[in-house]
Amino acid sequence: MKLIIDTDPGIDDAMAIAYAAAAPEIDLIGLTTVFGNTHVHQSSRNARFLLHKLGVDAPVAEGAAFATGQDTHAPSEHVHGPEGFGDITDIPEIGANHSLSAAEFLVDMARQHNGELVVCAVGPLTNIAQAMRLDPAFSANIKRLVIMGGAVYCPGNVTPHAEANIYHDANAADEVFAAPPETVLVGLDVTLKTLYETADFEALADRSLDMGGFLRDISRFYLKFYKEVGGLEGCGLHDSTAVIACTHEPMFDMVETGLQVLTAGSEIGATRPDPSRPPVRVCRDVDGAGVVRLFTERVASLP
Repeated sequence: MKLIIDTDPGIDDAMAIAYAAAAPEIDLIGLTTVFGNTHVHQSSRNARFLLHKLGVDAPVAEGAAFATGQDTHAPSEHVHGPEGFGDITDIPEIGANHSLSAAEFLVDMARQHNGELVVCAVGPLTNIAQAMRLDPAFSANIKRLVIMGGAVYCPGNVTPHAEANIYHDANAADEVFAAPPETVLVGLDVTLKTLYETADFEALADRSLDMGGFLRDISRFYLKFYKEVGGLEGCGLHDSTAVIACTHEPMFDMVETGLQVLTAGSEIGATRPDPSRPPVRVCRDVDGAGVVRLFTERVASLP
């Protein structure tokens, strides 16, 4: 499967990128970056660093710095740390970004790999909306869009109503759902059923000294947040679960429904069923233990 991850690394993004690099079913042909967990220039730096660390020769195309119609962004430092990787702040600049913007790169790759490309969006949907605007054929050219986002049948995590990725650019998300390509939504309805605990990170680090050890180290900050804010003993494999959904759909139970995102008011970012819109497949349940096992087995194969 030819895959592009649209990402804002981010601790759980790093886990998802490591999984994609290790998965034999996936040909990771590039990363596109967006604001979200970090500022977009940090997202790009972190993405290039991760690919270098993983030994993956793939481009990084930088995308949107701000939400649609906005000119500022406040990163999620309290969740992911000041540089996106928890307490690790000395992250080198390695290489350079692709000459195309994220939206241009997505459009170009969709044309080159017509009918084959899967795009997994694990940040705000700004780049995806821009690609759809840039090329009306983009939605038809890609095989599938898999989104980590939304809280359709459960409470949100950034507000009682909204999940963070959707909330950070509600307008872009609503634009995507108004005329979506073939889409699978992997939201909080399932990702909080894939908890990865301290013992899981320690076991992973024992088997994968370099990458597993790095993920364990950056996760300590993340796990502390989950414990203090949610009372949870682990973190959800949010972005990794979305990448796994790209290749292992039988692990998920899905329903088809159109979706609307509220773009104003006290419930901005809420993702709600809307039968008047084209249907997407929304994950309602998941083999959480199976996702945890699969993530561990694949990432443990890395050095």
